[in-house]
Amino acid sequence: MQQQLTLKLLPHEAADDSIIKQYISQIVANTNISGFHILKHSIDARSKTIRINLTVKAFINEPFVPREILSFYFKDVSKADKKVIIVGAGPAGLFAALKLIEAGIKPILLERGKDIRSRRRDLAILNKEGMVNPESNYCFGEGGAGTYSDGKLYTRSNKRGDIDRILNLFVHFGAEEKILYEAHPHIGTNKLPHIITTMRKQIEDCGGDFLFEKKVVDFIISSNKITGVKTADGNSFEADAVILATGHSARDIFLLLHEKKILIEAKPFALGVRIEHPQSLIDAAQYHCNIRDANLPPASYSLVQQVEGKGVFSFCMCPGGIIAPAATNPEELVVNGWSPSKRNNPFANSGMVVSVELEDAVKYFENSKVNNQKPKIENHHPLLLMYFQQMVEQKAFQYGGGKFVAPAQRMIDFTEKKISSSLPDCSYLPGIHSSAVNEVLPSFVYNRLKDAFKEFGKKMPARSNGGKGYYTNEAVVVATESRTSSPVRIPRDKETLQHPQIKNLYPCGEGAGYAGGIVSAAMDGERVAAQIAVTMI
Repeated sequence: MQQQLTLKLLPHEAADDSIIKQYISQIVANTNISGFHILKHSIDARSKTIRINLTVKAFINEPFVPREILSFYFKDVSKADKKVIIVGAGPAGLFAALKLIEAGIKPILLERGKDIRSRRRDLAILNKEGMVNPESNYCFGEGGAGTYSDGKLYTRSNKRGDIDRILNLFVHFGAEEKILYEAHPHIGTNKLPHIITTMRKQIEDCGGDFLFEKKVVDFIISSNKITGVKTADGNSFEADAVILATGHSARDIFLLLHEKKILIEAKPFALGVRIEHPQSLIDAAQYHCNIRDANLPPASYSLVQQVEGKGVFSFCMCPGGIIAPAATNPEELVVNGWSPSKRNNPFANSGMVVSVELEDAVKYFENSKVNNQKPKIENHHPLLLMYFQQMVEQKAFQYGGGKFVAPAQRMIDFTEKKISSSLPDCSYLPGIHSSAVNEVLPSFVYNRLKDAFKEFGKKMPARSNGGKGYYTNEAVVVATESRTSSPVRIPRDKETLQHPQIKNLYPCGEGAGYAGGIVSAAMDGERVAAQIAVTMI
């Protein structure tokens, strides 16, 4: 028979299948345990003795059966009558394409950037020479921003779609099975590119079109119905519907929509900095130890604090990670973070951001000291938050050292508005420059971050003799973390998922304001594709 059991084990015990079997045998005595599947895996680090919580399905007195992975049937759509253009090949676009193929509809993916191999060369130039390609960078290219955001697959969006299906699709295309049961599944930047290219091959093998360096510059609209798009190279593409899955950084698409008087809205987002600590410091604070147990992964954290009615929170925490330059235009400085699958770099970084509402930007621009920075648009213009975001990124570049060298301060110096006399080692490859990061940020963002850092120090104090907690000058603050989500929302009808003005235009994913991460974007892509299939078939 098969039985589901819950175990609480020490880290070295949870890493040894034979010990897990022994514990199962103690619970179901006098039986033969042929094997087990881990259904859930999480770490409980609330006390000094750290435990691993496992939920397992044990095979008792019967042969062991390998874990069942969902199977998928992708149709040949090379000669399909129905076609859908997908603008953007990030998670939303890729999973929308796969869902359309399952329904017998041909996807035409138009990606403004390059394939993964070519894109990697552009990233090397950005990191080493400080030159950004506006069409091929950490945000644009095959797989979108998700490809080099290290494949964090944790989401709370379980009402938006079938999370298990998305995870099983990742396994189908090459991810490890452990993502099916880990509490915070993660693939790793070193492994995700291969998975993305395998997805592309599946789409192409089924007859879908996957075209690179096809930047959409116009929509073909007649009688409030979209019939196709035009690309920068002079080509036009026609289809029965268009999915707009361009990601949170495609500002040119937001401008195009506004110029064509297609309804868009300003959307709150979050703005702040990247914080980097030595990983050993985070391990000591979280695991209550001087040296991390070899059977434990590098420690992570999730922090949130209300300051003056605004949420300050950690974002995209990367244990054993690297800070990366995520700008999409020259003279705009943006940083993000990622981790390899082993999370074995000596640093831990996280975005630390403050919620930004439309009224915050309005008040900021109304300040007499910054009136010369205000875009010449009305206060409730739908692109005001986008311009606000862009302004902070430009200021960060000015305070840096050129060629995407980022302005930085030690954490306590940041809170005390002191220029750091020296900076610690940092994973950010273009380099960091001692500067007044507090001056880069709008005052309402800086003041809340300053107060929150001190509170986070109380939540993550030093746990070992002579150790340091979260609030320390061993941590470095790097500006600016600004691409947390889209500052624009593209409205859509709740039932049909179409834009309320333009028939057959389907806004989708992070760029449209309906997702916040790889899994939620993938689920939204599938949801839109499923709705299109219902309409067309």
